[in-house]
Amino acid sequence: MNFASDNTAGVAPEILAAMTKANDGFVLGYGNDAWTRRAEQRISEVFKRDVASFLVTTGTACNSLAIAHFTPPWGAVLCHENAHIMTDECGAPEFFGNGIKLVGLPGDNGKIGAAVLKSALEKPQWGAPHHFAPSVLSLSQASEAGAIYRPAEIRELSDIAHAHGLTVHMDGARLGNALARMNAPADEATWKAGVDVLSFGATKGGAMAAEAIVFFDPARAAGFDRRRKRGGHLLSKHRFVAVQMEAYLAGDLWLTLARHANAMADRLSDRLAAAGMTPVWPVEANEVFALIARATCDNLKAKGAAFYERLPDNLPTSAAVKADSVLVRMVTSFATTAVEVDEFAAVASAR
Repeated sequence: MNFASDNTAGVAPEILAAMTKANDGFVLGYGNDAWTRRAEQRISEVFKRDVASFLVTTGTACNSLAIAHFTPPWGAVLCHENAHIMTDECGAPEFFGNGIKLVGLPGDNGKIGAAVLKSALEKPQWGAPHHFAPSVLSLSQASEAGAIYRPAEIRELSDIAHAHGLTVHMDGARLGNALARMNAPADEATWKAGVDVLSFGATKGGAMAAEAIVFFDPARAAGFDRRRKRGGHLLSKHRFVAVQMEAYLAGDLWLTLARHANAMADRLSDRLAAAGMTPVWPVEANEVFALIARATCDNLKAKGAAFYERLPDNLPTSAAVKADSVLVRMVTSFATTAVEVDEFAAVASAR
């Protein structure tokens, strides 16, 4: 009953098999290999245009290097106040960006609304030489509350950002889950909606350690090869990152894995709701958030269940927070089974 994170799952068998096969023989390092070329080509095919893509091994590096590329040291990155780059990356964006500033914006379901963004950009808090300059808008897909930005929402936010001279970045650590839920093509939900640079995650989806920074206008990637190298994220045995991405995208495996994770989240949500523990936010990707009694939480942990508790802030007004309530986050993965879900729900509903 492991619902702590999709990071706790192993590696998808198809990806692990491809890595084993790539282990044969000697291959030039630092991306000078056939796997890297094929992975880059496949990424362009997924997004239906020629892109410049750069592979790294962690989501933190993916987000931070992408953001730093478009933000001067006196620049500001606007993101949701609960965004991963704001709360869970140990200042990495500021570090790689030589002191850039992250500005958190409020919003329901972990998403930034158009009116909030517009208001923030029109406030008299910007301007040389005394203030930070707004440089990047970063959107999390899916959000930290498990919600999804629809293409029309992304387009509206992107139009506002572009009108104020900002670059639009998307943290797509769970992009596959979002696209699978919407049944939307990757191009329609990214560059066609105004996204300029994407942190394209594979690790949470079933890879061992593979992420890609994708520039939808290759000209804007000028110099990024050196930025990645200087940041310590150009691997010598680069083929083992590239082969993961190649296998992840082959035959749309990434979407197949995401659909399974989403289906298990739906099953978990339904089982908990039936027991009176309705999720506090709509389940749109592969994350389920619910308020449960402290005794139930403790019993689940005693029975071996793994999940994380969260502070009950920024909850929707409809959420009934009782004195003994605990907000918990449960994340499903490609490896989650229906048996695990049902066992967890049975323990949670036991009286």
